Parts: sequence; structure tokens; C-alpha cells
Amino acid sequence: MTNLWEEKFEAEGYLYGEEPNEFIREQANRLESKKRIVAFAEGEGRNAVFLASQGHDVTAWDYTQNGLKKTEQLAERHNVTVQTEQKDLIYDSVPFEEYDASVMVFGHFLKQDQKTVFDKLISVVKPGGMVLMEVYSEDQLRYQTGGPKRIDMVYDPADLLEWIGGYKVVHFFYGEQERVEGRGHTGTGHVIQVILKKEKIK
Repeated sequence: MTNLWEEKFEAEGYLYGEEPNEFIREQANRLESKKRIVAFAEGEGRNAVFLASQGHDVTAWDYTQNGLKKTEQLAERHNVTVQTEQKDLIYDSVPFEEYDASVMVFGHFLKQDQKTVFDKLISVVKPGGMVLMEVYSEDQLRYQTGGPKRIDMVYDPADLLEWIGGYKVVHFFYGEQERVEGRGHTGTGHVIQVILKKEKIK
């Protein structure tokens, strides 16, 4: 899989465009009081650069050197700084409770690894911090407007509802959304959105 994504991000231009994901753009106001944000599986950096432009201290993690290189180039063009680090989010360790928020947009992982990554999204955030996530649902396979073509690499809403149990859920959405993001995502898709506060419900 390394070679696949390295090759995709090596191509000229930005596969998913240079503008942030619309969900991140719409919900960024929830992060006004936050400072340190980490973007998981950030690809070519469009969301990290956008959040940095909002005044946040942003770190981008990705599996690929080419994606991180493009993140740095995009940040430079926008006159912002994004810290980049190559990280395998399945196997590599992550800092504990170090960030004010974590975000992940269309992080494509095998079902057997999805909860591992989700748990890390929560563990890196300080108590009271926020987690924002948009991923493709299993229904996306019928739309063919982007994302994996395999059922074992998209998300089941029942799984996510189980994983977020016990936390303060600010937003949960399962349904259609328009996503026009470069060559990679074009048209109506079927997504799952989660925003939670790292605050246990008693």
C-alpha cells in the first residue's frame, strides 16, 4: 500500500485539491479556542494548511513522504507553518493527551485496523479536547464518486456508534454529502461524520 499512495501523491497537482474538506471548513469554528491540532492520514495537507491559516498550531501525520512534501509546499504557499511527521497510524505509537484536537478526513484503513486508528484519535487529545472525523460509509460503494472500492476499507456506522459510546457526542451524521475535492472525490457521496468531546458521560 505504501507504493500505491506514494505514487498517487507523486503525480503533479493535488489529488484531492488544495481546498479543505467542507466538513472541516464548516466545523472549524468549534476549534476557535483550541491551539494544538493533529491531522491523521493527512495526505497532501489541505486540511492541515487550512487549520494553520486559522491560527492553530498544526501537525500533519501521513504514511507517505510525497504527501508530507506536498503539505510543506502548500503551507509555504499559504505562508503558514505545519509540522509534518511520517507515521504509520496502525503500528506507530502516538503521544498521549498532547493535543487540543485531532482530525481525520477519509482515512482509509482495513476494517481490522479502523478501531486501532480511532482509539489513537482519542488518545492523543487532552481531556475536554475535540475529535473531528469524516469517512466514507459502506454505502459509498454504490456511489462510485471516490474512496476505496472495497467493503473492507469503508466504515460501518454501527461500529462508529459503538466506539463513541461513553463520550460526549457533539455531532453524528450518516448520509449523503456533496464532495468536490480535486480528481479524487467528485460528486455526491455517502459519509459518516463524528465530532466528540473527550469527556466521559457519567
